Amino acid sequence: MDFTTRIESLFQEYERQRSSLGEMQQKMRAISATATSQRREVAVTVGQNGVLTDVQFPTGAYKRMTPAELRSALLAAYGDAKEQAMAQATDVLKPLLPEGMDAGALVRGTAGPEAYFPAEPRMTTSVREMLGIRREQ
Repeated sequence: MDFTTRIESLFQEYERQRSSLGEMQQKMRAISATATSQRREVAVTVGQNGVLTDVQFPTGAYKRMTPAELRSALLAAYGDAKEQAMAQATDVLKPLLPEGMDAGALVRGTAGPEAYFPAEPRMTTSVREMLGIRREQ
């Protein structure tokens, strides 16, 4: 494959990835997860990034709870809903990332700097060959 054809191919891949980014953003905005406490005292809904969007009390059970019990049930349900939302975000993001990147760590904010700036830049073998760069083992 000659240089011009390869460059055109790289630009086409860039456009494909750019388009899929818009689709990914739509999917991320649509993320929603609801979790209900163990005894159904409270149901919590979160959106993207675990932002609280709704709290409901499906039964009157919360009326018989102490404030500490209600707080505990609410926080547990929130934690479950947030984890579900993070799992959804991971599933959306994972196909768009280069192999080896941990989508879950990126979503949760626990990825180290090497996830964003690896020691060696990510590039295809053909680009490395064009630039005369050998991959270090």
